[in-house]
Amino acid sequence: MNRILLASAFLLAAISAASADELPSAAQTSAATTPATGATAPKIKLVEPHLHIARSNIAGHARIALTFDACMGQADERILSTLVRERIPATIFVTARWLKHNPAALAVFLENPDLFELENHGQNHIPAVDTPTLIYGIASAGSPQAVKQEVEGGAAAMVASGIPAPHWFRGSTAKYDLSAIGEIRAMGYRIAGYSVNGDGGSLLGAAITEKRIASAKDGDVVISHINQPTHAAGEGVAKALVDLKAKGTEFVRLDDVDDMGDDKTTE
Repeated sequence: MNRILLASAFLLAAISAASADELPSAAQTSAATTPATGATAPKIKLVEPHLHIARSNIAGHARIALTFDACMGQADERILSTLVRERIPATIFVTARWLKHNPAALAVFLENPDLFELENHGQNHIPAVDTPTLIYGIASAGSPQAVKQEVEGGAAAMVASGIPAPHWFRGSTAKYDLSAIGEIRAMGYRIAGYSVNGDGGSLLGAAITEKRIASAKDGDVVISHINQPTHAAGEGVAKALVDLKAKGTEFVRLDDVDDMGDDKTTE
């Protein structure tokens, strides 16, 4: 029995660590401790904003926005090649860390400006929360100054890589506190929520990922990941893109149409 309990503990720890890069549902909450002291941190109101785009309101012609996070790791060629081959537009949120290690994928993005809108996912993939806490095991930025550095550092890396200055920001974990939202908006950014979590942080299987994304409806904003080439979810993403195109879906980027986000993230 002790061995079973110990194995279960290790499994839970592994799942928690793997979830650091994902964007789980808003129903989940963080049990946080202060990184420096290990003491229980004060409760912080965190929000995970939704985002919708203007609907087409044409039967059989749904309009959706595909968004992909490139957090760390390598480019998922299964997804990237499908987007290019099928000429499907998408908005890609890149971190400075991902840009540093993926020059070939960046070149593909830049060679296809009609398809790809590149936006800011931060400098070091740190949650944009201005109070010290942990979110899915990741230490937050912890101060307004650190939030600013995460946002501006990501933008600087993008411009240095030849990418136009970004207008949208999506932070690690897609969770924020309300004061940080105000700070990011004051920097001139809209904050990109979503309405369909396509791949569960790239941790879902191929079949469930395909089903989730292919079920997107008129006006939805889908989030998935394009930085986990060894995960089964990427196969499901690629298949779902073909499924949606076959149904006559109109794909748009975030800057292509009007949109509305929760918690004053876009207004």
